[in-house]
Amino acid sequence: MPTPSRPTGPSHPTGPDAPRRLVNTRELISGAKTTAPGAVWKLEEPVRDLDSNVVSLPAGDGIQAHQGPTLDVLIHVLDGSGTLGTEDGDLPLRAGDLVWMPRHALRSFTAGADGLIYHTVHQRKPGLQLQAQRPDAGR
Repeated sequence: MPTPSRPTGPSHPTGPDAPRRLVNTRELISGAKTTAPGAVWKLEEPVRDLDSNVVSLPAGDGIQAHQGPTLDVLIHVLDGSGTLGTEDGDLPLRAGDLVWMPRHALRSFTAGADGLIYHTVHQRKPGLQLQAQRPDAGR
């Protein structure tokens, strides 16, 4: 995955919370067409409230139907075309489309003849929380 670009200098702060360019999606798209299907970029900032991925699917490939997470997802189609399968039917996708997927919505993706590259943004999923069981629990 491409490394984030971090400009430096007086007008470009470099602290951990400083705004910065992460990736150029036009450059990413040109490289993504020759890579294996799946996430070709993801947000990896150590401290964040969001998750974000760029997913590439070659022509005719897809992601099987699955129940969405317990959070809303914004999908921006960057390149190609395809179909988003939903409980209400198929929604055609093409470059430039911005789609909102409500929490728990059933979804599947099928890439069209030119493949499909899309960007997702959503609240960061909570990590696995292990809780210690009290010794007297269950009595």
